Amino acid sequence: MTSSYGLSGRAAVVTGGTRGIGRAVAEALAAAGALVCVTARDAAEVRRTAAGLGGIGLAGSVADPGHPEALTELVLREFGRLDVVVNNAATNRPYGPLMEADPDAWREAFAVNVEAPLRLVRCAWRGWMREHGGAVVNVCTEGAGHAGPNVGAYGTTKAALLHLTGQLAGELAPRVRVNSVSPGLVRTEMARFVWEPGEQEVAAGLPLGRIGEPQDVARAVLWLASDAAEWVTGADLLVDGGTRVRAASTAGPYAVHERLRGVPED
Repeated sequence: MTSSYGLSGRAAVVTGGTRGIGRAVAEALAAAGALVCVTARDAAEVRRTAAGLGGIGLAGSVADPGHPEALTELVLREFGRLDVVVNNAATNRPYGPLMEADPDAWREAFAVNVEAPLRLVRCAWRGWMREHGGAVVNVCTEGAGHAGPNVGAYGTTKAALLHLTGQLAGELAPRVRVNSVSPGLVRTEMARFVWEPGEQEVAAGLPLGRIGEPQDVARAVLWLASDAAEWVTGADLLVDGGTRVRAASTAGPYAVHERLRGVPED
């Protein structure tokens, strides 16, 4: 992470920026020279993270309609600019079959995962980016393109965020670039229930042989936010260890099927 990414002196906001992928992104942006503001619900974590980054923070829920405006005003007041927005905050509730999903939790998922990113981008656009340009990176998921057990609400909201990314890329060009990253399974608290029970088995099923680390995603976000990606907009960058191509690997289901049929492998 060096200043060669062209972020020196620029200002960035990272939602959900106190742990997991968000924390790694905030650290990567700061290491590249950016002035960083983090936001999350836990006020103590926000203060600790902001102090560690030499930046600023604002505690609150991104689902609060007034939070994005307050966040933008803080950044413009303290930094005098807002060049990068990283929409990382998310909820994976309600978890379970959609036929049993609580309607209030369903609406909350859209409020956090879809409406909040739009509100923040709108505030950043009106407050700074419309005149000065900037970059937006939305954190989606590899699972947005297919169904999965018990994660219907999360996947549906992230699919909406993926579409929103492309829509905003078209509407805000050429002043603002809008892209997304779609992580696979990453070692975070939010995904602990997935990877912890059988990490070795899960890792063995991926072409790159391990589950992801938050820094893997942070490096992708840093690239998209930087001048190195100045001719990239409306793109979704998979950071999934090969999840979508594992069927072609020696660990994939097709390879297992061929071995069971007795087809020799090279």
